[in-house]
Amino acid sequence: MSAGLTAGFADPVDSAQRCFRSVLDAMSRPGRIATVAGVVPPAPLCVASAAVLLTLIDHETPLWLAPEAWRAREWIAFHCGAPSAEDPANAAFALSLGLPDLTRFPAGTHEGPEISATIVVQLPALTGGSALRLRGPGLKNSAILAPIGLPPDFPAIWRRNRGLFPAGIDLILCAGADLAALPRTVSVEEA
Repeated sequence: MSAGLTAGFADPVDSAQRCFRSVLDAMSRPGRIATVAGVVPPAPLCVASAAVLLTLIDHETPLWLAPEAWRAREWIAFHCGAPSAEDPANAAFALSLGLPDLTRFPAGTHEGPEISATIVVQLPALTGGSALRLRGPGLKNSAILAPIGLPPDFPAIWRRNRGLFPAGIDLILCAGADLAALPRTVSVEEA
């Protein structure tokens, strides 16, 4: 390991399995916040972002990093082996500190919705912000999520993304050790 590189998961198999279950649960129950652990990431990554990357990214998943996250590139490359996607249009996954322009990423097609990107969006917090009402598959009733750091026009941005269904982008929101998901199937409006 290069000088300055921190370890990945302390217990790689158990931690990755726990994180994978947390991501699946978050995707199937939009708005539900899960907590993950088992990794001490380098700056600027938070625990949840690092855990999601260690769990979902590998040598076959081109990863686009926002410029402000580039300092973690060596750590991600060492632990995940992910090829770098210089152009967001070539990314299978992306990591951004804040919401990037979703139109720059592959949204898939009606025939191939699975070729869309999943974006890990690192935010300051998943609670305490403007309340968003979520509706859709996985939710018997609506759910409320109040992340800090999404743009004020996020409901309109998300409506455009959801309008692409079955294509569209999926988001995994991360803050500290917490994560929540917004799959393309969920609708978002101001609460």
